[in-house]
Amino acid sequence: MKIPRSMRTYCPRCKTHTEFAVSLYKAGKRMAAKKGERHQKVRKRGYGGQKFPEQHNQAKVTRKQTLTLECKECNYKLMRKGIRLKKAEVA
Repeated sequence: MKIPRSMRTYCPRCKTHTEFAVSLYKAGKRMAAKKGERHQKVRKRGYGGQKFPEQHNQAKVTRKQTLTLECKECNYKLMRKGIRLKKAEVA
């Protein structure tokens, strides 16, 4: 599905409807030194079987694409949950 490059929506900082640039959200690189990653490593360490249920059947084949909106007036960024689809492209 093609998503427009810009859209008019409410900006909480400008307190009015302005033009926003649209892009798809991409998760950043995971850092092994972060507290959550270290905690997970400790939980998985050692013997005692699988600590988490192994997922056998995947129910969903698509994911909700998150849109990142950036105000063209004040550069305020906000995120909007998109609809569930296999492939989204900003056109």
